[in-house]
Amino acid sequence: MATGGVTEPFDLVRVSLSERIFVKLRGDRELRGVLHAYDGHMNMVLSDVEETVYLVDIDQQTQQNVVRTVKRNSEMLFVRGDGVVLVAPPSQ
Repeated sequence: MATGGVTEPFDLVRVSLSERIFVKLRGDRELRGVLHAYDGHMNMVLSDVEETVYLVDIDQQTQQNVVRTVKRNSEMLFVRGDGVVLVAPPSQ
């Protein structure tokens, strides 16, 4: 029997309302922000968002893959649930 009113997976998201969360998306994208709303499709509204995108480029001289990280910040962001892979508390 679960404690704290957590009996199914969506309960873990519900208890994270107004808290910072980590969201991993398809396409090598990650978000960290404050969860304001979500629905059954895992569409979400986040504020104070830091988005990290990992891009793989090929170095023209060595022909090796080089991973480049691009970060940007947004005041408010709507996240479509069909791209969500993972929702968790932030690691920091």
